[in-house]
Amino acid sequence: MRIIFRSIPVTEPFTYESIGKDWTQDHVSRPGGYPFYHYLQTEKGAGRVETPAGSCLLHEGEGLLMAPFIRHSYEKSGNDWVVKYATFTGTAERAIPQIMGNRQMISTGAAQGERISRLIDDGIAISTARPLDVKKLSVNCYSVLIQIADTTHGSRSDEPLYRNYVLPVMKEIESSYFLPLTIEKLSRQVFITPQYLSRLFRRYLNCSAYEYLTSYRLSKAKELLITSPHLEIQDIARHTGFTDSSHFIAVFKKAVGTTPLEFRRMN
Repeated sequence: MRIIFRSIPVTEPFTYESIGKDWTQDHVSRPGGYPFYHYLQTEKGAGRVETPAGSCLLHEGEGLLMAPFIRHSYEKSGNDWVVKYATFTGTAERAIPQIMGNRQMISTGAAQGERISRLIDDGIAISTARPLDVKKLSVNCYSVLIQIADTTHGSRSDEPLYRNYVLPVMKEIESSYFLPLTIEKLSRQVFITPQYLSRLFRRYLNCSAYEYLTSYRLSKAKELLITSPHLEIQDIARHTGFTDSSHFIAVFKKAVGTTPLEFRRMN
């Protein structure tokens, strides 16, 4: 059993309030919910989670993320229920609802859970190493959040419009965000108009194609600001697909509320 609670002040954009694995889960009832976003995943056995949305049985490898203050309870189903879990905080904690598509609860399947499980193991290893690398831990935490958020698209994978138009463009953005991409070029790749592409993005992801491209670039810029302190701002702008540093700084400040340099100093 390995359980770690945060013991130092929060200075990173995303980090763990607590993280653990190999925990034999007993009955828990929280009428007022939990004050942080928290994720629970079955390692062995099965457990039943009750929420205002209904009952959910978590088999091995399956998990559930819940937003703060959602009334819930859970207990084992059958023999011992062994779980992993993570709870999330950080200076950018208010951005988590947007990352999660404003969903109150997100279920993860066994395939997705395998990737999340490995990241949680890495997070525990980072948390127990000394000296503590808070930047590396923050990137690990962000990776877990992104992996959980990716499951919000899973139920749409069998819809032709999502599969044929939205998903290929998402993959192109995520693999080529550092190139001079435009919505016009991206829409041509899937043989539809830019306007229709953005309507599909808004339908499935609650944002336009341009907003998705910009948000993805900004997420990569944040990673570089934290993990590569030697990189100049103009280098980060270039590495993340912005036309110039002035444009990058303006977009970053509008979205994040600070300049890139201020964000780096804070974190």
